[in-house]
Amino acid sequence: MGAQLVWFKRDLRAHDHAGLAAAASSGGPVLCLYIVEPWLWAQPDYSGRHYAFLTETLADLDRALRARGGTLTVRTGEAVAVLDALHRQTPIDAIHAHEETGLIATWERDRAVAQWARRHSIAFIEHRQNGVIRALPSRNGWAKRWEAFMSQPVIPAPARFQDAGAPSEPIPAPEALGLAPDPCPGRQTGGRRQAVADLESFLFARGRDYRRAMSSPVSAFDACSRLSAHLALGAISVREAYQGAGRALTAHRAAGEVGFARSVESFISRLHWHCHFMQKFEDEPELATRDLHPAYRGARPEADPDTLKRWIEGRTGLPFLDACMRALDHTGWLNFRMRAMAAAFSSYHLWQDWKRPAQALARRFTDFEPGIHYPQFQMQSGVTGVNTPRIYNPVKQSMDQDPDGVFIARWVPELAALPAPFRHQPWTAPQGVLEAAGVQLGVTYTDRIVDHEQAAREAKAKLTALRRSAGHGPASDAIQARHGSRKSGLKQTGSATRRRKAKAAPDPAQGSLF
Repeated sequence: MGAQLVWFKRDLRAHDHAGLAAAASSGGPVLCLYIVEPWLWAQPDYSGRHYAFLTETLADLDRALRARGGTLTVRTGEAVAVLDALHRQTPIDAIHAHEETGLIATWERDRAVAQWARRHSIAFIEHRQNGVIRALPSRNGWAKRWEAFMSQPVIPAPARFQDAGAPSEPIPAPEALGLAPDPCPGRQTGGRRQAVADLESFLFARGRDYRRAMSSPVSAFDACSRLSAHLALGAISVREAYQGAGRALTAHRAAGEVGFARSVESFISRLHWHCHFMQKFEDEPELATRDLHPAYRGARPEADPDTLKRWIEGRTGLPFLDACMRALDHTGWLNFRMRAMAAAFSSYHLWQDWKRPAQALARRFTDFEPGIHYPQFQMQSGVTGVNTPRIYNPVKQSMDQDPDGVFIARWVPELAALPAPFRHQPWTAPQGVLEAAGVQLGVTYTDRIVDHEQAAREAKAKLTALRRSAGHGPASDAIQARHGSRKSGLKQTGSATRRRKAKAAPDPAQGSLF
């Protein structure tokens, strides 16, 4: 009997893993494989912090497999070449993998593996692992199918299985893959054990004020689930999170914890949105490289390197935005509203094409999930043609989300001595106040990269012209028909929105995801 090979990609867990369960139940030897693919780490979306988080998660996975009699075999190279070499050493009967929603390059990689498997009469079985449905003909009924999948029992981890005994190779050092040094001292720790701990602490302690606290970076680092990085690598499944949330919801309701129960309900809603955006990317992976709506293609110039550098490094002269970008650099995470503000600022106030800024932010986010990141970046940049453009005012956000300026003082220390009201917009401070605080605009803290109010007015005018252009409406309707949510109770956009005379309310999909 040949080996059942489990090819781990972004499903790095032993629990709720259909492929591992199927391989173990065969009774034959199981070869658990992770392939470090140099071409993947050369992509402009990936960085050293992703790799560091991955290696921690792989170590945790290896421990989980060893506890069940197996081991994780790590190899480096092109997937087909690695599989071919393994097949010569240890004959393979079947390959189990998950249906990966990824970049076009990963689709092409998976197709090449499927072709290689067919040539060698090896079964290549791709298992579904979340609410995303492959080859979905229509979004009609998607929400019910999502609910049905999430309600299925979690698959237990195999108690024991027979290890195929393929030796592992050392995990390459990041510099061997060409990854630049990427210090991220405040980064989350990877691995399933941490993922489970984060879920439990969120559902039964930290998440009590989630609904209220998620929008401000002052409170969101503790109040949000912080599961996104773990979900991105599959250390925990969406179904495990969903069912854990369901148990917490029952407990909080029984205890009369109404506020906590509502917070958990909000979290469950965001698990739905998680898969909703990934479904878009599954259906159209070109969203990483092409504006969804054709009217916006070429409307903005390619991002200017100097402007992009000031934006991503937190040197725009808008203190709250700069604080967010510096916090992100240090921690690898930012709450959703601030992500949306950062993306929108690059696309509206700076009027940069979204693709390079999106890649730059992807490298910063430890929880980079292509299926969410790119559809969301397009939405926040106003190039989908079906969502209401939302131009965030970074000063208003600052006053709303950080009224005492404590977040600014922490991450933009050059302004910490300013009285709190002036930290939001130091250019309005009297000269004497600036001097007393030791602030010299343009010297100790950078001047504004743009007048944000004037830039917002200009962006709005450009967007209005684009939305009134010939052919905009029919293309929007086609996009809505293909990608729009059908979930009852969630706002529909497209022609119905355009007909509405009253001012549109913010799209819930733009509200908060993580």
